[in-house]
Amino acid sequence: MKRADYFNQAPELIQHLLGQEELLKQQAHATFGVTIWELIKLRASQINQCAFCIAMHTKQALEYGETTNRIIGLSAWQDMPLYSNKEKLALALCEKLTNAQMIDDAFYQTLILEFDDKALTTLTIAINAINSWNRIVKMFKPNVEFNEHRSNT
Repeated sequence: MKRADYFNQAPELIQHLLGQEELLKQQAHATFGVTIWELIKLRASQINQCAFCIAMHTKQALEYGETTNRIIGLSAWQDMPLYSNKEKLALALCEKLTNAQMIDDAFYQTLILEFDDKALTTLTIAINAINSWNRIVKMFKPNVEFNEHRSNT
C-alpha cells in the first residue's frame, strides 16, 4: 500500500526536523564526536526496527569511518570489546531513553563522569531526534535503499 509522501505533505515541519538534524550534527561533533552520534542513531533504529534508518545510518557511519565490525557488533555492544566506556554509556542511555526507562540518580552520576552538561544535553536531544525520525519513517514506510556488497570468494 502506498503511503503519504511526508516530505511533500508537511514540508515546513520536515524542514524544521532537518534543521534540527544539522544543528545536532554540529553540536555532536563539537561535544562528543561523530562516532557516538552515529552509534546512537544506529542503535535506536535497531531497537525501533526501522529498516530505512538502519540502512541510511549504516551507510553514513561507514562514510564517517566507522568499522564494519563495530556496526555488526552494535546489537550486542554490552558484550563486545569494541566500544569505549564513553560509547557504552551513550549506548546505555540511548537504550534507556528509546525504551522509555527511568534514568535514576546512580546512572546519571555515571554519565556525568564522561559527559559534561552540554554534551549530555546534546546527546539526550540527539537520541530524541532519531527516535522521532524512526517513528515518522515507520509510519510512512519510504523505500529502503541498502547497497549490498558481496564477496566473490
